[in-house]
Amino acid sequence: MNKVFLIGNLTRDPEMSETSGGVPYCRFAIAVNRPYSGSDGERMTDFFNVTVWRAQAENCGRYLKKGNKVAVVGSLQNRSYEDKDGVKRTVTDVIANEVEFLTTRNQSESASEYEQAAPAPRVNRAPAKPTLEQVDDDQLPF
Repeated sequence: MNKVFLIGNLTRDPEMSETSGGVPYCRFAIAVNRPYSGSDGERMTDFFNVTVWRAQAENCGRYLKKGNKVAVVGSLQNRSYEDKDGVKRTVTDVIANEVEFLTTRNQSESASEYEQAAPAPRVNRAPAKPTLEQVDDDQLPF
C-alpha cells in the first residue's frame, strides 16, 4: 500500500499548468515539522513536492498561497531525470488525491478579497422539517 498523510505549510505560491492534452495540474511544496527536536534543540523540518490534478488542482491554484496550512492525502511517486551535467537524479513527489485547506479565510486574507476571487457556490436547501411543537394534532395520521 502506498499512502501518505501530511500536514504542512506551503513554501511558495502554487504553480498552475496543464498537460498537452489540456488536463490541469498544480505543483507546490510544503514544509512539515518533525515531531521531535534535534540534539541542538532545533526542530527538524522536511520538505515535500506535491502535485495535484484536475479540478482539485484548479482550486489549489486559485485559493492557496505561500504560508497556507494544508492537509494532503496521496501517494509517493519516484521519477528520474538527468541534470544539466548529465548526472542521474531521482526525485520523490507526493501525488495528492485530497488537499484540505486548513488556513481560515481570516488568516490568509480579508473576506472581501477572498469573495472577489471567486463567489461562493449557491446551495439549494430543502425546506426545514417542522418540529413537534410546530405540528398540529389534527395533521397526525393516527
